[in-house]
Amino acid sequence: MSSSVVSSHSSKSEQPLDIALIGAGLIGREHAARLAANPRSRLSAIVDPSPAASAWAAERSVPHYPHVTQMLWAHRPQGAIVATPTQDHVATATTLLEAQVPVLVEKPLADELSEAAKLVRTADRSGTPVLVGYHRRHSAALQAARQYIALGHLGRIVSVTGASLFYKPDPYFDVAWRTSPGGGPILINLAHEIDSLRALVGEIAAVQAVASNRIRRHNVEDTAAVILEFETGALGTLVVSDCAVTPFSWEQTAGENPLYARDDSRDGLVLAGTLGTIALPSLHWWRQDGERSWALPFEKGQLPVQPADPLVRQLDHFLDVVARRAEPLVPASEGFRSLAATLAVQEAVSTGSRVVPLGL
Repeated sequence: MSSSVVSSHSSKSEQPLDIALIGAGLIGREHAARLAANPRSRLSAIVDPSPAASAWAAERSVPHYPHVTQMLWAHRPQGAIVATPTQDHVATATTLLEAQVPVLVEKPLADELSEAAKLVRTADRSGTPVLVGYHRRHSAALQAARQYIALGHLGRIVSVTGASLFYKPDPYFDVAWRTSPGGGPILINLAHEIDSLRALVGEIAAVQAVASNRIRRHNVEDTAAVILEFETGALGTLVVSDCAVTPFSWEQTAGENPLYARDDSRDGLVLAGTLGTIALPSLHWWRQDGERSWALPFEKGQLPVQPADPLVRQLDHFLDVVARRAEPLVPASEGFRSLAATLAVQEAVSTGSRVVPLGL
């Protein structure tokens, strides 16, 4: 893959880049830990209106500001990570882009597609880069699979089968918004599968879907099943559930994030083509390079890859983007298209109809 994915330009004499963190919630603190561990970055400000964020910043001797505008009056960082609630992404990122500050915006780009489109236009107008936080794009396993597919080893992809099945513990739902529309596994978890498949297979032309909340009984889905039609002609199915005790999810099989228990004997995604098949994230593959038949044995193997924290790789890439050494791997326009496909799933659930994702 190109150097736009993982930096190869760092130098011991290079001055660390000042990066502001906007939003000091769970994901914001994950970003802060990685900023602190990276010699190429320095956490220069924390922006969050909560008293808890002020105390947390003081513990780290990092300047704290309640709002982005106050930070910009006092300090203009070289880059910023936007980890606020989704409904605040566009307003926050817009303020930063208008100040010519490159941003990493957590996914999804916005809670409404029209707002996401505004952010795409702002990024284009300002000429300031936006990286959208679909961190799985930075996964070594996904990148290896993408290269394998690009080399033609699967032939034409005809079928995609995916599962994102896990059990979220009860305390996870003590945060009120996670039991309300928008807080379910479609927008939070399936969004990563949607984006990954766009990277691997191509654009999604249409979706159909059904969902249920019969287990948790919250005012949002706990389980959903999706049919995907790709512009290439490939068809796919995805299932997602946050109340299923299984190892069939990326986080529990990839070994990329130590927060999740690992079972590396399973896969959550299978891509099948006219010449072969690959399973992710294990990267096991099967091929018939000569005559193809269900009566003939397969050539088979496994792509070698070393698991690595994709959030670490994403930060390293973002620092290259800030330094203008790389173009964003997931620019605002890509974030828009993945959001459009994910929102199409939600619309298909509510209408019971086949839905075509909206374009820019």
